[in-house]
Amino acid sequence: MFKRFALLIATNFAVLALVSIIMAIFGINPSTYGGLFVFAALFGFGGAFFTLAISKWSAKRATGAYVIKDPRDEAERWLFNTVRRQAQQAGIGMPEVAIYDAPEINAFATGANRNNALVAVSTGLLRSMTRDEAEAVLGHEVAHVANGDMVTMTLLQGVLNTFVIFLARVVGRAIDGYLNGGRDNGGGGFAYFAIVFVLDMIFGLFASMIAMWFSRHREFRADDGGAQLAGRHKMIAALERLAQTYGQSTLPKQVAAFGISGGVGSGMKRLLMSHPPLDERIAALRNAPPDKHAVRQGIVA
Repeated sequence: MFKRFALLIATNFAVLALVSIIMAIFGINPSTYGGLFVFAALFGFGGAFFTLAISKWSAKRATGAYVIKDPRDEAERWLFNTVRRQAQQAGIGMPEVAIYDAPEINAFATGANRNNALVAVSTGLLRSMTRDEAEAVLGHEVAHVANGDMVTMTLLQGVLNTFVIFLARVVGRAIDGYLNGGRDNGGGGFAYFAIVFVLDMIFGLFASMIAMWFSRHREFRADDGGAQLAGRHKMIAALERLAQTYGQSTLPKQVAAFGISGGVGSGMKRLLMSHPPLDERIAALRNAPPDKHAVRQGIVA
């Protein structure tokens, strides 16, 4: 936990330093609205894309995943060959295949692009699922890669970060000016920073709701892709198995949204879930047209 927190702080400082240098080189003044928007965009997208660039490395470190290079036994050979076959069907480069030690049934995919990804499964999944169910889970993760979900989520996060940073400071200046009787102190006072901090939290909460809405929509598409690659009955069976054994995920935050496990919750909690409830995902697969799940070479809808 401490290492992940330290990495997050170091990443933010590195991005902030780089943004400050770029703005100084091009003479962009962050005190103007135009300069502030440029700062927000550079910081918002810079942080998101830096996180994406190191996603494989940080995921492997956070989970302690072992990457299969030369399969040591029949189970690893099956896992490696299944991902290779599905990657060929989906028209993507061969991902790295890894196993990480965790008790729950789970898996995740991450990586900077479709041809440079990582697909990892938990030891709990290998112990608790049948080969057919595990094949469907792998198809779900390969579909995330084929659909470009990691890049799409990064772009969305960059846009949301930009507007959170920009709007919090614009509104903060307006509130600070009002509290100071219409005088503009340049947004340098303690009150201004306190207001911006609160607004960052509020706007960030709404941004998270938007990101999680997209994440839930994306899970249905990945389930559909898993059904195309492995078979609809296998995908349904895998989700039903998850529903029977659902527990709290131990995946680190940076890859939790790309896991297979479903979510449970209602009200505000539901708005912040990265995965739809498993019963909704199962119902969506059962109600889909039968011919929709035929495997099509190089296409995962």
